Amino acid sequence: MEEREMLERIQARAKAWTGSAFDEETRNQVQNLMQHTNELIDSFYKDLEFGTGGLRGLMGPGTNRVNRYTVGMATQGLSQYLKKNFSSLPEIRVVVGHDSRNNSALFARTVAGVFAANGIKVFLFDALRPTPEISFAIRHLGCQGGVVITASHNPKEYNGYKAYWSDGAQVIPPHDTNIIHEVGQVSVQDVRFDGPEDLITQIGEEIDQIYTDKIVSLSLSPEAIARNRNIRIVYTPIHGTGVKLIPMCLNKLGFNNIIHIPEQDVPDGNFPTVKSPNPEEPAALNMAIQKARETDADIVMGSDPDADRIGLAVKDTSGNWVLLNGNQAASILIYYLIRRWKETGKLQGKEYIVKTIVTSELLSDIATRSGVASFDVLTGFKWIADIIAQKEGGMTFIGGGEESYGYLCGTFVRDKDAVMSASLFAEIAAWAADQGKTLYDILLDIYLEFGLYKETGISVVKKGKSGAEEIRQMMESYRQSPPKTINQTPVVRIMDYQSLTTTDLPSGAVTRIDSPASDVLQFFTGDGSKISVRPSGTEPKIKYYIGVRAPLASREEFAQTNALLEQKIQGIVADLNPSV
Repeated sequence: MEEREMLERIQARAKAWTGSAFDEETRNQVQNLMQHTNELIDSFYKDLEFGTGGLRGLMGPGTNRVNRYTVGMATQGLSQYLKKNFSSLPEIRVVVGHDSRNNSALFARTVAGVFAANGIKVFLFDALRPTPEISFAIRHLGCQGGVVITASHNPKEYNGYKAYWSDGAQVIPPHDTNIIHEVGQVSVQDVRFDGPEDLITQIGEEIDQIYTDKIVSLSLSPEAIARNRNIRIVYTPIHGTGVKLIPMCLNKLGFNNIIHIPEQDVPDGNFPTVKSPNPEEPAALNMAIQKARETDADIVMGSDPDADRIGLAVKDTSGNWVLLNGNQAASILIYYLIRRWKETGKLQGKEYIVKTIVTSELLSDIATRSGVASFDVLTGFKWIADIIAQKEGGMTFIGGGEESYGYLCGTFVRDKDAVMSASLFAEIAAWAADQGKTLYDILLDIYLEFGLYKETGISVVKKGKSGAEEIRQMMESYRQSPPKTINQTPVVRIMDYQSLTTTDLPSGAVTRIDSPASDVLQFFTGDGSKISVRPSGTEPKIKYYIGVRAPLASREEFAQTNALLEQKIQGIVADLNPSV
């Protein structure tokens, strides 16, 4: 009876989408869906949620899909919220951009039309652009907000909608929850779709030039670049938005030996040459690494579809190509920035870096040893941007990063930036070459100085309503009965970001964590290991982040020490038994 009533409700919702408020193509698609019960249920059983980062989901007709109407409702709600918050301004302005995904250009044009219909001035990029350039343009053009149509590195069937505030960062409390509430009040009939064209201004190359010039101005070793301008750089945009601006930046810096993979230089939302366009997946860089072998390249770089994350591959001491993970790349970046700031006399004692709580502690150790402050924030680059906003005028931001391949330097962008990161990593490769070294050698230098840090991540999928409940129970179990030892080593500290408390187990002392609340637990052991556990915010997963460390006595002992740390990680995994 209950299932029949649910199906009747879904059919009634779907029937409403065959009415005059919807275009003919949508009406026909829904009529077809009504002949396929399972697809109909998936498309209409709920509203696609406007979460703290915006929308993300499968494309198609229906209330639970990304389409012209769900994108329109999101923009109508955001428009209303902007008008409430900036009512004293003579003109409210926004930037709209999009990536290479299927329908992204159409959705961006829809967003621009809805903003304009609400009397908001729109700066619409004339073609696909990196997400960080939209962040830059919001600040550069003095806008109150912005929207990027992208699903980042999700599979080709997905699209999404990221909302930005006036500081160029993704929205945080209280704006995120307030916008969610506003969007929740909007129906399709409330959406004003077709605004006046005179409120929409196209932007493009002029912003590209200013943005890339700003990135070039971050360079700390121009002389090293000049001496090593011929290093061989293989770069792939993986069919995404980095295709134009990353080579442009590298050329502006002076690099003149950029090697392309022509098949992947074609923007294509079907991502035809890869299973996944996510540079965190090793296979995403397979073609680039093969090209590097053929050309005896020095470094491989690949950006995701909206060019905010970047993956790296380098040669190890045996000449074999190895992928750097996000923690390793972030450590190299922070090490280089702080060292060069020190060598060029830029350190004045008020500098800082920012990393997320699940990112390697190596970044903090590098900063602390040089007298640079280090701040930990929740997962998500919007929290790094929030610290930058808080410290503006009092302290100087050097750089920041997260284990999921996102990095930032400077303050003119307020999101992770693969265009900037590619430029910086190419510069670090040139700086290393100036010393007769590779990026891999620099990583070993860091390990010799600070210790060998090794991290791994595990994601356990728990689908559906029952899976969500299972994840909730797992987190509750960790809270109610936390492990006293992990891999036979005592747990000495527990940080609970839900209750915002840190418990020192030897003394029993409990202190307050200065952070927004989040469902994250961290366990620190006596030997310096760190284990973080949290439910994913976007997928039906519970995620584990494991970090271990040990001194590294010499380069020759790297393989042995690395193997011992891998054994330790496997012991931690066995103890936690995350698949249960």
